[in-house]
Amino acid sequence: EGADELRLSNGTGPCSGRVEVKHEEKWGTVCDGDWTIEDAEVVCKQLRCGSAVQALNRAPFGEGSGPTWLYRVDCRGDESTLWNCSHPGWGSFNCPHYFDTGVICSGFSGLRLTGGHTACSGHLKVKQEKTWATVCFSHIDFKTASVICNELECGQAVDILRGTHFGDRHELTWQEEFHCVGNETHLAHCPRMLHRNKTCSHDATVICSGYGGYRLANGSTTCSGRVELLHGGTWGTLCDYLWDLPAATALCQQLDCGVALLIPRDRFVDGNGPVWRDAFHCEGTESCLWDCAQVTLGNPTCSAREAATVICSGKSGTQLMLCKTFHSQTVPTGVAEDVGVICSGDRQIRLVNGTKRCAGRVELYHDGIWGTICDDNWDLSDANVVCKQLGCGHAIKAFASAHYGKGSGQIWLDDVNCTGAESDLWACPSRAWGQHNCQHKEDAGVLCSEFLALRLMNGNDCAGRLEVFYNGTWGSICSNRMSQLTAITVCKHLNCGDGGEIATDFKYGRGSGPMWLDHIECTEQHSSLWQCQSDPWDPQSCDNRAEETHISCTDREKLRVIGGKDGCSGRVEIWHQGSWGTVCDDSWDVADANVVCRQLGCGSAVSALSEAAFGEGTGPIWLEEVHCKGTELSLWDCPANTLFCKNCDHKEDAAVNCS
Repeated sequence: EGADELRLSNGTGPCSGRVEVKHEEKWGTVCDGDWTIEDAEVVCKQLRCGSAVQALNRAPFGEGSGPTWLYRVDCRGDESTLWNCSHPGWGSFNCPHYFDTGVICSGFSGLRLTGGHTACSGHLKVKQEKTWATVCFSHIDFKTASVICNELECGQAVDILRGTHFGDRHELTWQEEFHCVGNETHLAHCPRMLHRNKTCSHDATVICSGYGGYRLANGSTTCSGRVELLHGGTWGTLCDYLWDLPAATALCQQLDCGVALLIPRDRFVDGNGPVWRDAFHCEGTESCLWDCAQVTLGNPTCSAREAATVICSGKSGTQLMLCKTFHSQTVPTGVAEDVGVICSGDRQIRLVNGTKRCAGRVELYHDGIWGTICDDNWDLSDANVVCKQLGCGHAIKAFASAHYGKGSGQIWLDDVNCTGAESDLWACPSRAWGQHNCQHKEDAGVLCSEFLALRLMNGNDCAGRLEVFYNGTWGSICSNRMSQLTAITVCKHLNCGDGGEIATDFKYGRGSGPMWLDHIECTEQHSSLWQCQSDPWDPQSCDNRAEETHISCTDREKLRVIGGKDGCSGRVEIWHQGSWGTVCDDSWDVADANVVCRQLGCGSAVSALSEAAFGEGTGPIWLEEVHCKGTELSLWDCPANTLFCKNCDHKEDAAVNCS
């Protein structure tokens, strides 16, 4: 047939460029008459360059030279060579070279993440022909990671980490940089650039949220049922380990289903497929489930009937702060079949001023006002109702005398006298609403069993003996098989920077409570201790107190401003999890800027700037919806959201001008 070679010229690599064919020992081009993606598919397959991403016309890679060998090529897509496709004949039309065709191929036939604890985290590899190639850390960015996670049905991108040094210098390395916009459905569709520097010191590790979809099954509406999550292309039931109202509310909001009303432990539980053993530890402020910390610690086990379930208020119910009560008649549309006596009243309950959401001062929302409860006759039975109502397990302690600080405003209830069996605190006998003989120094508080927390004891906030609060009790963590990487993960978890080490001098003393966990193993992919693997919870995990863990953290998180005329004005950037990133300008105001300026030693804020006033940054966008009061000592002390569920790009980078 005469033709013996095919190539792509003038592109970013061997898998993109102007289509050229060698025929009768001369290289020539292909004219773009009726050039389609099916034609490009045959070119890519013939060159072993994966699949076709684009079929291009009008000399996109420059004009070629020599004869125009092929014209009006018409491929089905399954031919083995381009010249096996239908065409009028070799050299049948003298086509000007400004009609030369071009092709962009994927260059690879697959991608995967390897070496992580799941298929949704690990070292990034792409398949070239029959070999898997490693992608360099410097060749991708966060938008590219987002495309990768989406293509793998692994949810949102969480992080990109600098992986290990290459141990095998003969390992194939992918030679192109990816420059995704972020809305591509496949990595193959992203623009790429040939990387001229052949060296690659670290591979890219991509961390995805792990779940690519979510739904409620077996309910009477789309807003009630058993929680099912899509993981690696398979739907499975979420285990009910640590499942509580804050986690359920985060999911309801993510589904546009309002707020969580209740968690029916005996409804919707029959299902097929795997049971996902991950758990979500939510604080109560998250707008979606992926914002919550994922918990693997403690190696939870779960059967198919131990399923997470929820009944949400419904798609029109985001303003309905719903309660279950004995003296209300109204049932919200869409939940009557599942609930029974749920009303659209305005009463709510929360715990305030504790370090986590399952401990704090008890506050009630009534008649549009938040208020407290007097500690007269306050005991464990009352506290049990509060913990149960909040999905926080059972009460460990009922606190009096404003243990969690004095509240303000109304004191709504006094002389509360629950049996412990009530479903809501306002179903318990008490004085009438607003009738009391108390002051705020008598505000009641509770500590619940599903309060899960971490701390360092007998040193300072960032050095000491490591303890975890579980099942109502603080206890030690054993150090067997613990690596420095695990110590670093603890420091990240506690916002104590990106450096840490296991102290061997035992200067922080010995514990006295349970020894809850042993054999904790964290990897570079983990930013929270809850995500790490460990033995199951056991109060006798250590053989003796000498195995308790002592940790010292270094390298506290950093803050800087970039692009201004000095170190006191510019784009706000924070160092977190090993890289600098920016802050989204949503809700950014002078109170937030004041905290930044004071933390930098730059006086007070002159202005809080938005829309990348000092230029667009790069890397992750670590925070959005920052809500400082202005009195905080550090930006990390302000309430804020992470960005796993929102769309914010660098044109919205926040900035400050300090005095």
